[in-house]
Amino acid sequence: MAVNKAPSTPFFTPANNAGAAIDPNAPNTPTLFRPLSIRALTLKNRIIVAPMCMYSTEPNPSSATIGALTDYHISHLGHLALKGAGLIFIEATAVQANGRISPNDSGLWQEGTQSAQFLGLKRVVDFMHAQGAKVGIQLAHAGRKASTVAPWIAAERGVRSLRAESSGFGWPDDVVGPSGGEEEAWAGGEAFWAPRELSTAEVEEVVRAFAKSAELAVQAGVDVIEIHGAHGYLINQFLSPVTNKRTDKYGGSFENRTRIVAEVAAAIREVIPEGMPLFLRISATEWLEDKPVAAAAGSWDINSSFELVKQLPAWGIDFLDVSSGGNHKDQHIEPHTNYQIDLAAQIRQKIREAGEKTLVGAVGLITQAEAAKDIVQGADEAYAAEDMLTGSQPKADAILIARQFMREPEWVMSTAKKLDVKVTVPVQFGRAI
Repeated sequence: MAVNKAPSTPFFTPANNAGAAIDPNAPNTPTLFRPLSIRALTLKNRIIVAPMCMYSTEPNPSSATIGALTDYHISHLGHLALKGAGLIFIEATAVQANGRISPNDSGLWQEGTQSAQFLGLKRVVDFMHAQGAKVGIQLAHAGRKASTVAPWIAAERGVRSLRAESSGFGWPDDVVGPSGGEEEAWAGGEAFWAPRELSTAEVEEVVRAFAKSAELAVQAGVDVIEIHGAHGYLINQFLSPVTNKRTDKYGGSFENRTRIVAEVAAAIREVIPEGMPLFLRISATEWLEDKPVAAAAGSWDINSSFELVKQLPAWGIDFLDVSSGGNHKDQHIEPHTNYQIDLAAQIRQKIREAGEKTLVGAVGLITQAEAAKDIVQGADEAYAAEDMLTGSQPKADAILIARQFMREPEWVMSTAKKLDVKVTVPVQFGRAI
């Protein structure tokens, strides 16, 4: 029997497509293992690898390879592709050098298709495609949470965050945010730098930087772009009245504070194919309700997210990735199994009540097969009538998992087995199944 070589890799790699249900149309195939179509893209299952910062690139700005993905990323992400995830997101990738969380973050700001950043990305994308996965990239700017050291270095000092000094390739004088000053640092002491306020022209340049990175990502073969608007990074900082005290067109009213999302989405849509999906990750709430810091102007809460989702179809955003928190040290979170899944469910319900079709992803503490199945069961419109007979109410259209994949890289395969779904396997693994 002939083995088909994967066309995108310059070495012998059989073309794989693990994790696809053998019979996705069978009545007993759970929605989790049914395809999901988003614009011109079809995912083989509803299991998405969420972006995971690895803090594993060259930090030295004098090096041409600064921020470029490496063999480590091929091993880390390629292994998840080999094991059957439908869509795999490359970690938060900075659109500007000062937009990195740490000096070791991934970046995509270098010019041209011969840069180390572009070539590193393309090599990772090509390998994941060879294994049958679709590839997304999360474009990001860390804003006031930038120029910190990798977490394991901070842990050596017994702290969760530690500022990266100039001597450690940090950029203490170029940490930025919607508002500036010592009082705008995420936390005091040695944890975070105080940001300076971006000028209006600099905000407009950030918008252009997102578009430039998206254009390069398309040229590298990426299938999905995600805008990172969560976890207290720059776009999240603009959204929240707690961190955005501007008086120009990017501050004040809800319309002004959300303007950066509208402009980034429009700029990206201009440079990506019409059939390419555009995702947005948000913190559905920053968990500051009733906190003193929110007393004057309020905070970003679930009602703010309800208002935001009304705009997404007009902005060309197809999929909302629902997370929470991360924008202020005074947040009060009580994590439990469904704490973010419930947020996703509320948002999805509002979207459907409005007659819109924006897709919703649930993320956070998803580890078990049955729970994952229940989150999306009935979310496939093609089978909606059939699935309604079960009485299930979908909470999301897809699930996103990060840390569980680090603990259990074969999660897709083990979940299929637990749910009694026969799926394709890599040709190299056939004798082990």
